[in-house]
Amino acid sequence: MDKVLKFENIIQAFSRTNRLFGNEKPFGTIRYYRYPHTMERNIEQAVKLYSGDRPIGLFVQRLEQNLLRINEIYGEISYLFTNAGVDNFERLPDDLTERGEFAKLFKELNDYLEAAKIQGFTWGKSEYKFREGKSKSVVTMKFDENIYLILALRYKELFTGGGGVGLEDIPFEIDSYLTEIDTGKIDADYMNSRFEKYLKTLKAEDTDGDHIQLTLDELHKSFASLTQEEQKFANIFIHDVQSGNATIENNKTFREYITEYQFNAKNAEIRQIHQALGLDEVKLRNMMNSGVNEGNIDDYGRFAALKNTVDKTKAKEYFEKLEGQTIPPFKINIKIHNLLQSFIISGGFEV
Repeated sequence: MDKVLKFENIIQAFSRTNRLFGNEKPFGTIRYYRYPHTMERNIEQAVKLYSGDRPIGLFVQRLEQNLLRINEIYGEISYLFTNAGVDNFERLPDDLTERGEFAKLFKELNDYLEAAKIQGFTWGKSEYKFREGKSKSVVTMKFDENIYLILALRYKELFTGGGGVGLEDIPFEIDSYLTEIDTGKIDADYMNSRFEKYLKTLKAEDTDGDHIQLTLDELHKSFASLTQEEQKFANIFIHDVQSGNATIENNKTFREYITEYQFNAKNAEIRQIHQALGLDEVKLRNMMNSGVNEGNIDDYGRFAALKNTVDKTKAKEYFEKLEGQTIPPFKINIKIHNLLQSFIISGGFEV
């Protein structure tokens, strides 16, 4: 603000800066350039008059208090995962009440984090020094951006990791804007360096088993930056490396091996269901790549068109062999519908 204001004019000026309501602008920083001490007094008087002398929630805490609170909440989240038997935030806790508590804590952490960013917090700085009068204090952050993005990835999995589970199926509150945090920045270089270190240790002739296990544990810790499905294929790949069944190529990253294993697994699953039901493989792939859910799976009649390509004779043979009994045709149709719908929405599985 570039002018001296009083009472209702101050309230109006502040409210005009807050027109973007919601997550886009939960709060801001107001600076005044004329008579700062006078303006500070005028603001106190205006707030006292128009808030009924209860200015709770009007002003955010200073950076030091926000950083301390961020560290406290992170400590609570860390304890929650550790207490649930989850190391390094590598997956969500199994208990729904613990997941709900994580959802609440992560939202609270982000509220303080957004305020701190406006006040000068950056991920590139881990230590902040403060001075008020003669007293000095230092706040050291207990986690970095990579750990934060891993927590954001776990938050996304609260409703995306369960195979087609939607927001309406979750018994606790989820803020959709937090699920839009870009977790693609998670550092894959560290995970790759741990993989290369493990390979060197594995190939060394004079390395004992304890040292090999230590490097393997280091590699496993980095798996937290992967989704639940990616972690599954990472473990399969590591098992293949240990048994000598994996072909290691120069200049190929650990992430590329995981992607390759995922791709091959998805292809195998699609081929399995194609062979079992005799359906149109191209139509099935197109549906799986279109990101359908239970609500829109049959838009434009695409799911019905896919079911029409099923070879009913092959499907009958498959289900009867699976259950070891004769099944009437109308039940075969129901089983085809249920199996295909589940397969597509969950992104595929072995049949």
